[in-house]
Amino acid sequence: MTRVPAWLRGIASLGLLLASLLGSSTVLAAEKVVVDLDIGDDIDDAFALGLLLASPEIELVGISTAWGDTPLRVRLVQRFLHEAGGRGIAIGQGIVTTSTTGFSQARWARRWPAGDAPVASSVELLLDAAAAHPGDVTLLALGPLTNVAAALERDPRRFRQFKRIVLMGGSVRRGYGRAQYAAASAPAREYNLAADPAAARAVLASGVPIALFPLDSTLVQLDEVRRRELFAHGSAVTDALTLLYQQWSAADQPWASITPTLFDVVPVATLLDSTLCPLQPLRLAIADDGATTEATGPPNVQVCLASDGQRVLDLMMRRLLAPP
Repeated sequence: MTRVPAWLRGIASLGLLLASLLGSSTVLAAEKVVVDLDIGDDIDDAFALGLLLASPEIELVGISTAWGDTPLRVRLVQRFLHEAGGRGIAIGQGIVTTSTTGFSQARWARRWPAGDAPVASSVELLLDAAAAHPGDVTLLALGPLTNVAAALERDPRRFRQFKRIVLMGGSVRRGYGRAQYAAASAPAREYNLAADPAAARAVLASGVPIALFPLDSTLVQLDEVRRRELFAHGSAVTDALTLLYQQWSAADQPWASITPTLFDVVPVATLLDSTLCPLQPLRLAIADDGATTEATGPPNVQVCLASDGQRVLDLMMRRLLAPP
């Protein structure tokens, strides 16, 4: 047996001690994310943004407003960030479009002054985020893909520096029917992709890896028991969500308690825990009317067809109810 000199054993022990001390305090770098979302219509975008802000694993490098009245969406985001402690995050104003969906949370947004702070265009915000950290930024797309496709068209080279695109959209094998009552509901024209099918096709063909979360995996509902716990919590984020929920529910069905479906929360939760919604490779095609169909040929997207909805809700609740 070869005897190790005492001085060498001492150095090795010191190295192990240092490694142990360093290892115990090492924190993994947060994942850089820029999000493009149509906050203000349905309520799920607000919950998704709240979860992003409450998750230390995420470094939110920018927020882009998508579809419809994007200037008013900017004001909603500005107020949300101000009240929820997210100041300093870059905001981009998206391309204004015609939308047939009601802006249910418009009154809350209008109470924030227009022109409060200069904002970039969403196209430049997205491209700058990709170029500032090549191969290190996830683009989280939670609305119609008009801004995203415009950024791709403006500068394909910079756009392809995104690490990946995580996208809520489409309907592969199930439509809007609630899982517990209509598990076999036929696929439907999902709103995000049907709003701008040409943009969706361009993004799928961009060459950037895509993780898709369709209706199949995102019909996760926030039950009344959890809502009561969240709305009674009293933090800055949950207070903002409470007011936005009240405007959304009153606009949809006055004086009624509406159970929201948290479509956009599922991809955010999966950024934090990939086991919540496993991905599988598929080849998808998008028709002119926005319908999503499975096609033959090499896969062009990774798709989650089933999520663990209860664990998604548990993760969101833990983050939003965490002490300051």
